Amino acid sequence: MKKKKILIPSIIIGLVLALFAAFLIFVNTDKYNADETALSAAVSDSEVTVTKENGRMVFTPKSYDDGLIFYPGAKVEYSAYAPLMKEIAKKDILCIIVEMPFDLAVFDINAANSVKEEYPLVRHWYIGGHSLGGGIASSYADKHRDDLEGLILLAAYTTSDLRDSSLNVISIYGSNDQVLNMQKYKDNYSFLPSNTKELVIKGGCHSFFGSYGAQKGDGIPEISADEQIRQTADFIEDNINH
Repeated sequence: MKKKKILIPSIIIGLVLALFAAFLIFVNTDKYNADETALSAAVSDSEVTVTKENGRMVFTPKSYDDGLIFYPGAKVEYSAYAPLMKEIAKKDILCIIVEMPFDLAVFDINAANSVKEEYPLVRHWYIGGHSLGGGIASSYADKHRDDLEGLILLAAYTTSDLRDSSLNVISIYGSNDQVLNMQKYKDNYSFLPSNTKELVIKGGCHSFFGSYGAQKGDGIPEISADEQIRQTADFIEDNINH
């Protein structure tokens, strides 16, 4: 009996350690780091001031009424989205990329809460994200409908039913994207408001929303990353509610 009492806690401890080891392997495998293009974009210029603070990268234009809180894709270093956010900020939209625990937005779905409180000049808040980050952003938007103007999905699908919301939803993906689950995208598109604006970037791919190299399983792009970023920023500017 005594041996059994000793054995059971030992087995539990062993299982916990094994699970923890598996988790560490998972979060540290197939990670995508920001490339040189992203690092070059993460500096201030005459149009946009770039700062890093409190686990965020902030892109501040000279004037703005709108703000975008951005959740990165799974296992993607948050600074990899600097080129896209800088281009959007040039449209007079304050952009804030949130660094996520283990580079997984699922571990901090409410990261946007503290951000909004620190920027009182923003009159219209949007939340958005890439891939998994977009799905998590949609869950946040569902729970904070009264605090947000809209939702921006990049190569992502909603994980919540937003049909009866007044959110201004913008959805963008590349025609050559082989990472996005298109069946789920099509099935869940019906959960978005009827006035959702959609852009399919011809020749675009999954990874070109960020600057972190080719993503495993992605399609071959037929346009440049700069072109995909330009089209994305222009479409957001044209369809955001000012």
